[in-house]
Amino acid sequence: MLLAGAGPFAAKTPLPACPTDRATIKGSFGTAAFNVELAADETSRARGLMHVEHLPLSSGMLFVYQRPQLMSFWMRNTLIELDMLFLDGFGVIRHIHHRAQPLDETPISGGPDMLIGVLEINGGLARRLGIKVGDVLRHPAFISTSEPWNC
Repeated sequence: MLLAGAGPFAAKTPLPACPTDRATIKGSFGTAAFNVELAADETSRARGLMHVEHLPLSSGMLFVYQRPQLMSFWMRNTLIELDMLFLDGFGVIRHIHHRAQPLDETPISGGPDMLIGVLEINGGLARRLGIKVGDVLRHPAFISTSEPWNC
């Protein structure tokens, strides 16, 4: 599922008290929380959401990399439609690919930005919730730049 790789991201100011299986997105729409499976090593990133037949509405997979890089994903062996939210080191959403089609092996680029993460959620959910480029994902893998985060 993944065409780019590295190891887990080591934030300079991690938020160790916050759980790693939860991510929150804040934006003009409000707040959305997701239970996430973390894909932070080569094996889990390569597997991704392949062969998954159903993803609960408030769930997703968070891919995290050690270094900022250009990113490209595909939907090989992925059976469900997904939205892909591409993230920089601060958790800012830099690009959203809406409704990636199951089983499509066409590369899906995160754009020209150097990124360290991708959140995959159910296809169509980003638009339904009003999530947009510039919104911020909060998770211990990303550096916090604003007010203290109360997870």
